[in-house]
Amino acid sequence: MPAFQYSARDSRGKVVSGIIEAAAQGEVVRQLREQGLMPTAIQEGPATAARARRRQKGKTGRVRLEDLVVFSRQFATMIRAGLPLIEVLSILAEQSEKVAMKNVLRQVEKDVEAGASLTEALMKHPQAFNTFFVSMVKAGEAAGMLAAILDQVAVYLEKTASLQRKVKSAVVYPSTVATVATLITIFLLTQVVPVFVDIFESIEGKLPIPTQIVMGISNVLTEHWLKVLLVVGALVVIVWQWKKTDQGRHFIDRTKLKIPIFGPLFLKVSISKFSRTLSTLIKSGVNILSALDIVAATAGNIIIEDAIMETRVSIQSGESIAHPLTESGIFPPMVTRMIDVGERVGSLENMLAKIADFYEDQVDATVAGLTSLIEPLLIVFLGLVVGFIVIAMFLPLFDMIKYLS
Repeated sequence: MPAFQYSARDSRGKVVSGIIEAAAQGEVVRQLREQGLMPTAIQEGPATAARARRRQKGKTGRVRLEDLVVFSRQFATMIRAGLPLIEVLSILAEQSEKVAMKNVLRQVEKDVEAGASLTEALMKHPQAFNTFFVSMVKAGEAAGMLAAILDQVAVYLEKTASLQRKVKSAVVYPSTVATVATLITIFLLTQVVPVFVDIFESIEGKLPIPTQIVMGISNVLTEHWLKVLLVVGALVVIVWQWKKTDQGRHFIDRTKLKIPIFGPLFLKVSISKFSRTLSTLIKSGVNILSALDIVAATAGNIIIEDAIMETRVSIQSGESIAHPLTESGIFPPMVTRMIDVGERVGSLENMLAKIADFYEDQVDATVAGLTSLIEPLLIVFLGLVVGFIVIAMFLPLFDMIKYLS
């Protein structure tokens, strides 16, 4: 669709300009008059349209968690104000900066206008609205409490986004430092060590073992770098494909929960997410079995997912939630006992919310501790690696000095 650059005057006589995409110039005139503007100049501008598309390019992307938070808040506010559903969807689509979100909302608006329920319209876009979001909207529509449910969704998504940011802050920093350390090591082995090789070739006798090790690694990286890349690439592809298998997923996710330092953090995040999601769903009136299905699908760890599905089967057999969670051996005793108490006193959702709050605080403390612990460990590791290379290169030089003296 062509883009037209226009100039027009508003009701106060002020000149305004902009770009409108339309099928023809007459359509531009009609749109401007509907906005209360009097067009003074209209010109088709392909170059201008191209610039506009380039500006929009960075705003396409996928629908992120933060976008859903804003969408839920605004949706709830407009519904509570009494605006019709179709008008709300139209407003939200119009003001959305993300092209992906705008397109999804336009399609949802069309489906609702055609007679579909909001839940049915959202279900057609799983890339934007996951099972949890759709289930909450379904519960809100059924209970006539859509605004209140959307507020709960926004709170849940805000806490989930906050939790994700904390985990990223704990993982990104050591990953960045480790990457820099690896690049420095590769630079030393490929650019600095070969300079010493010519010197050491003139030395008679056997080189020290550390020097032989460093020179061997340097030779592999400089002479056979293509083979090294192919081997590393093949290993990455094999692991990536194996990760998609049931056995690979179980092994990797089980390892995540057991690795030193980060394992306890991942477990706390999983427990917090499980508790917060289940609490929100139960509070919104979602059936416990359906809620467990949703929680399992959004767990993010196959080991946690299996434990939740076993709990679902046990509930169908008439057992409590706490018993199968205890038998799984994954959830700490404090969690299972609080869930058991919540079941017995009839306030399971409140107890789960307290568990989620507690573990979110634990994640905060763990991230702060990891940051202060990992930094000196990485510095020591980098110092040892670089120090080993430097010492290995200077050991033969010390022997030469002794020989000369």
